[in-house]
Amino acid sequence: MTVLLVAVGAALGAPLRFLAGRAWDHDWPVGTWLVNVVGSGALGVFLALSLNGQWWAFLATGWCGAITSYSTFAVQSVELPAPGSAGYVAATVVGSLAACGVGFALAGGW
Repeated sequence: MTVLLVAVGAALGAPLRFLAGRAWDHDWPVGTWLVNVVGSGALGVFLALSLNGQWWAFLATGWCGAITSYSTFAVQSVELPAPGSAGYVAATVVGSLAACGVGFALAGGW
């Protein structure tokens, strides 16, 4: 059952990541940055809510795992020119960590 929940969550998250990248990843990877920050914020919310194993599998592992993309982030980080690359890495890491913390706090985690 858990594998099915992860698969369904991923099936919902992955197309959103794909569409965001196609729509906004042009000169700078705005779409990938956005899904990584939004996914991290959602993960913070789900963590604060102390979801049970089934909801965690579906929402955190499946949906958040699929909508975010470390592999695309890594490739884009080395393909961008040096000044843009450093800014993209910093914006993604800081933005994702901040979003996770904000999501956690807004959901009553602190």
